[in-house]
Amino acid sequence: MAFVTRFAPSPTGPLHLGHAYSALLAYDMAQAHGGRFLLRIEDTDTDRCRPEWEAQIFDDLEWLGLSWPKPVLRQSQQTWRYAAVLADLGARGLVYPCSCSRADIRAAFSAPQEGVEKPLSYPGTCRHRTMASRLPGDALRLNMAAALAGITMPLCYTDTGSEQPGIQVISAEKLLANHGDVVLARKTIGTTAYVLAAVVDDADQAVTQVIRGADLCEITEVQVLLQHLLGLPTPRYHHHRLIRDHMGKRLAKRDDARALMKYRADGASPADIRALVGL
Repeated sequence: MAFVTRFAPSPTGPLHLGHAYSALLAYDMAQAHGGRFLLRIEDTDTDRCRPEWEAQIFDDLEWLGLSWPKPVLRQSQQTWRYAAVLADLGARGLVYPCSCSRADIRAAFSAPQEGVEKPLSYPGTCRHRTMASRLPGDALRLNMAAALAGITMPLCYTDTGSEQPGIQVISAEKLLANHGDVVLARKTIGTTAYVLAAVVDDADQAVTQVIRGADLCEITEVQVLLQHLLGLPTPRYHHHRLIRDHMGKRLAKRDDARALMKYRADGASPADIRALVGL
């Protein structure tokens, strides 16, 4: 089986040192295994994605010395694919429409609940609804309990990069408590949530090794469940350390001081960036 990695940024701001580390690590691992490195543009957030940021992503990655097959996959061109997957899950009674706002959910959590001191997930207000009742402005949620009821084998995945690498077992109790009925499609019709879109794309692109930050370990648990529900292969994962600022805080796109474009403007070289991130 070919070794395939990917780097999948969202064009909502500049790439920073954390992005550079993840992309370089994925590229280096593919090169070391004689495999392929893919670039994917995750542009489903239509409110925040900008063409200029996508162009900057290409420019920064090429400057770092990375190359990839073209054309790249863009999630905005895959809406038909995600819609088909959601329709399949809906026909199986595993997703339902939800009209609740964040204020509604907060209000439900603040109401007295016998035996529950601190609710951790969506309270199930709309869980009784059918797909036929979906209205414009409704999100789609996974019925977590129904999804888990159909799982007959242990959910697990291999992580080669965590603090305790090896086979990671996912408990149904943890999925219910920590995640609950996660959103698979946001309220804007045709806008699929990252947690599902990435699962579909990884399978379609035959990705065998997902390299990404340790902050996404919990997302991986839900994605492994979705892979089982959809009959898709589970890739190996490599949850790498996070690149942090001088205060120990992980970097975000708002950390412009760590943006690659600024390092470039100050005269840094690709080798300097590799040294900064510990490669």
